[in-house]
Amino acid sequence: MGMGATPMVQRRSGDDDGGRLAEVVPLAPVLPTLDFTSFYRRELPALVALATAVTGSGPGEEIAQEALLRAHRDWARVERYDKPGAWVRRVAINLALSQRRRVSSEARALARLAQRRVPDAPAPEVEELWTLVRALPARQAAAVALHYLDDLPITELAVALGCAEGTAKAHLHRGRLALARRLADQETLP
Repeated sequence: MGMGATPMVQRRSGDDDGGRLAEVVPLAPVLPTLDFTSFYRRELPALVALATAVTGSGPGEEIAQEALLRAHRDWARVERYDKPGAWVRRVAINLALSQRRRVSSEARALARLAQRRVPDAPAPEVEELWTLVRALPARQAAAVALHYLDDLPITELAVALGCAEGTAKAHLHRGRLALARRLADQETLP
């Protein structure tokens, strides 16, 4: 049988005809299977070039590798496509476009950050106060910071700390008392 010939099978009819052959039926054509290694070697250079053309000089190799990784992961399905190379190119283009959007978005965010005014350094006494707050037990320090920096009322403070309102009130109260004692101690020092 030649390369392009369709294989045939002889089918026997039922037992009632004495085992005679009833008809010759063509089998579905057997398509040659493409092994992934050959596919990878064939597609990689073109995918790198495609991804580099879409994204610029940066991540073309990584995008090509990711597209081929996805093809490998789904190879049982992809190899049955009429054009698995077209499928992997579509994946590479989608990845490249996502990369371009991500880089563009990051550049815009960095430009916005660069335009922001750098806040002035806090006055030494303010920095000293927050050093004392950081020295408090963790829950008390969090309660003081949330209450004074975020201006949270007790109900929202309790939610932020994940505790009952009475507990949040107690943390804030103890934190304030500890800060008052430490500030008083600093004023009495020479």
